[in-house]
Amino acid sequence: MKYISILGSTGSIGRSTLDVVSQHPELFRVAALAAGSNIKLLEDQIHTFRPEVVAVYNDASAEELKKKNLPAEILAGEQGLAAVASFDKSDMVVSAIVGSPGLLPTYEAIKAGKDIALANKEALVMAGKLIMEEASSRGVSIIPVDSEHSAVFQCLHGRDMKEVKKVILTASGGSLRTRSAAELENITPAEALKHPNWDMGRKITIDSATLMNKGLEVIEARWLFDVPADRIGVILHPQSIVHSMVEFVDSSVIAQMSLPDMRGPISYALSYPDRLGDVLPALDLAAIQELTFEEPDHGKYPCLSLAFEALRAGGTMPCVLNAANEVAVDAFLNERIALTGIHRVVSRIMESHSVEDYSTVEEVMEASDRARKETEEIIMEKIKI
Repeated sequence: MKYISILGSTGSIGRSTLDVVSQHPELFRVAALAAGSNIKLLEDQIHTFRPEVVAVYNDASAEELKKKNLPAEILAGEQGLAAVASFDKSDMVVSAIVGSPGLLPTYEAIKAGKDIALANKEALVMAGKLIMEEASSRGVSIIPVDSEHSAVFQCLHGRDMKEVKKVILTASGGSLRTRSAAELENITPAEALKHPNWDMGRKITIDSATLMNKGLEVIEARWLFDVPADRIGVILHPQSIVHSMVEFVDSSVIAQMSLPDMRGPISYALSYPDRLGDVLPALDLAAIQELTFEEPDHGKYPCLSLAFEALRAGGTMPCVLNAANEVAVDAFLNERIALTGIHRVVSRIMESHSVEDYSTVEEVMEASDRARKETEEIIMEKIKI
C-alpha cells in the first residue's frame, strides 16, 4: 500500500489523481490533501478519501471547514501546506499546485524525504538547481507528471543519457494555433481559454496559447533530464497523441503515444516502475488516421524564445520570467492587457533584471517577489506594453 499526499487536490491534476486512486484502492490510500479555495469539493474529497490531515491556503476557508466537524485535522496557510507536504505517513507527494505557490511545499516534501510526482513545473523553473540537488542528497525520486516529461521519462527508461542526442517536447499549439500573428492582438480571454485537446486550468490554458507553457517545460526538462538548452527541441503536434520524443545518437527516435488524458502520466508516476492496467481507452491509430507536426513560429510565439533566453542566462532569470508571466497572464485574463502584451511585459522585466546566482529557496522567492512587483508596476503604468 502506497500512501499519497496531494498538493492541489481540487485542481485538474488533483482530481485526476484521486480518480486513479479510487480505481485502485488495493494499491493507494490518501494520507493528506491540500487545496486552495474550492471548499465544497474539498469537503467531498475528505468524506470520500478520509485523509488524516487537510490544509487550506486561505485561513477563513480553513475555519469554515473546521466548523463542519470533518474526520480530518484541518490546517491553514503556508504552515499547513508544509505539514501536508512533509506528513510522516505519506510515501509520495503529488505536487499539483499551479504556479509559484507550489515551490515551497514541494521543497518541504523533498526535505522530508518524500518521493515526488511532479506536476508543478514552476518548482524546477524557479529553483531547478536547488530542487535537484536537494532531491539527490536525500535520495528522493522526482517522477514527472506533465504529459511531455512523463513521455520523455518513459522513452529514457533504462537508457544511458550518453546515448541521447535530443529531447523533443511536443506542443498542441493551444487554442490559437490556426490564428495569424496579426489576429492575436485582439484575442479575448474567452477565445484563448478554448483549448482543443486538454481540460486544464485557466492560467495553464493561456500559457498553452502563447507557448509559454512549452517554454517553462523546456526549462523543467533541462533540470529533470540534465540536458542543456541546445539539446531540447519543441515541435507542434495538434493531435496531442505523441506526447514527446527522444532522439538518440544513431538518429533513431522513440516516441510515447496515448490519448490526451492526464490519468496516463499520473498513474505511471504513482505506480512506477510498474504499470497499471486499463488506465486509458486503447489508442486506435487507424481511427485517428493522421498525425502531423510543424515547426513553431517564434515570431508568432515570442514567449517560447523568451524561455530559451532565460534558460541560457541561468541563475534567477527563469524565476523572473515565471513571475512576470504569472502577473501578465492574470492581467490578460482580467482584460487589463492584450494577449500579445504578455510577451512584451515579460521581455521588459527580463531586460531590466541582473542575473543572480542563488543557494537558498528564500533567495529565489525574493527574486520572484521583486519581479512580480515590478511587473505589476509596468502594467499599471502601461510602460512599453
